[in-house]
Amino acid sequence: MPTNLPPEYFAVDKRYRAATTTEEKIETLEELLGTIPKHKGTDHLRADLRRKLSKFKDSMQKGKAGSRQVSAFSIKTEGAGQAAVIGPANSGKSSLVAALTNAQPEVAEYPFSTWNPTPGMMMIENVQVQLIDTPPLNRDFVEPDLIDMIRRADLVLLTIDIQASPFDQLEETVAFLESHRIIPLHRQDDFPQDRRHTCLPFLILVNKVDDENLDEDYKVFTELLDDAWHTVPISATTGHNVEQFKWAVFELLEIIRVYSQAPGKEPDLTSPFVMRRGGTIEEFAAQVHQEIASDLKTSRVWGSADFDGQMVGRDYVLQDGDVVELRAK
Repeated sequence: MPTNLPPEYFAVDKRYRAATTTEEKIETLEELLGTIPKHKGTDHLRADLRRKLSKFKDSMQKGKAGSRQVSAFSIKTEGAGQAAVIGPANSGKSSLVAALTNAQPEVAEYPFSTWNPTPGMMMIENVQVQLIDTPPLNRDFVEPDLIDMIRRADLVLLTIDIQASPFDQLEETVAFLESHRIIPLHRQDDFPQDRRHTCLPFLILVNKVDDENLDEDYKVFTELLDDAWHTVPISATTGHNVEQFKWAVFELLEIIRVYSQAPGKEPDLTSPFVMRRGGTIEEFAAQVHQEIASDLKTSRVWGSADFDGQMVGRDYVLQDGDVVELRAK
């Protein structure tokens, strides 16, 4: 295995190994190829992945009697991450997505008004995250493509209604997902023998907390809940705790914002590079430009360094909000 592969490679590789359909295999292989830096040490790996990709594409073509429409659930990730907004009927998923993004899912008082997934982009300061409104989860019938879409997400936003048996909604939805091998990340140790399971971070959106009385209901709910769950009380109607929710998403996606500064100039703080938490100077340089990474001479950091403008090495771990100046040979 070549060295210096970026963290994005291993995240996509995990999704590739968990893929169950030819379409998923093709999609994740194409993503894998896009994450691999182009240098001599990765030539063999890239060639091997291209062979696999060609094989899957040939297999798909041979299996088609004619052209096949792309599934509505095949939604390419945009922004800093993709979060699937799921939950039972009438939990308020569509209202939340409509209030937080530019999407316009159908919102109605009656259940099952959402039949197809609807993506939209949510701003968290200067970073965009993709939210996808989904059809309600129903034990009697669920689209296999919906389950596959949830598996491909970076984060699950499980929406429940504080005013309608929230414990039952949570337990039934989690049990349903686990029956389809989608496991909350904090429960992964309960499934140590089955590698087919997909473990994802979950955030429980306790929706319809529209007034102070319901704040008390939320408090009681969380006191009786397992401490390992991440929860946020929220209201699509009043906008209650929207900012808290956004930053909870930011934290669970485990991303940071890093800004590039050209020598002698001010940084552009409106357009960050988004990296996974734990990212290094070398990984940041590769994200800016592969040639800069290979020819990197010096780097300086403002923010997390011991002092502003400190010179640091390639293995320096960056923090959210850092400003970095790179100089190539």
